[in-house]
Amino acid sequence: MTSGSAVSEQDLAVLTEQLGREPRGVVAVAARCRCGRPTVVRTAPRLPDGTPFPTSYYLTHPAAVRAVSTLEAGGVMAEMNERLAADAGLRAAYAAAHEDYLARRAELGHVPEIDGVSAGGMPTRVKCLHALLAHTLAVGPGVNPFGDETLALLAGRWSPDRCAC
Repeated sequence: MTSGSAVSEQDLAVLTEQLGREPRGVVAVAARCRCGRPTVVRTAPRLPDGTPFPTSYYLTHPAAVRAVSTLEAGGVMAEMNERLAADAGLRAAYAAAHEDYLARRAELGHVPEIDGVSAGGMPTRVKCLHALLAHTLAVGPGVNPFGDETLALLAGRWSPDRCAC
């Protein structure tokens, strides 16, 4: 079930540039741009300073981050939350995405302080499209319905199929 590739010194330099700070707890590059630069990193569930960190998949690509921020600012999450509340099938799929996220994080170790906590608001609300898209980009389509939907909504703004570095 693991996802990602080894992190090189070059990757760490790119991540520092992308984030504007040194990356913390990176264990793999979970998705890459067409040009090979990191798009999503996989992060340890406990950072080197001991802080619990539930966000296993972290979106780093600046163009993707900006595009997703535009979606969030446009109020997309409110509509997603309405559909989540009204659609039992969507709730079940989102709950399964939450379980997938937890299982993948457990591969990296157990941190009791974040038991049952995934990312992006899963499984009961849509809170962070960045985290949901990162999950989709890392593990592929068909796992996280709102990550998949976010990717589709980005068409024309950003795509993993073309370099925007």
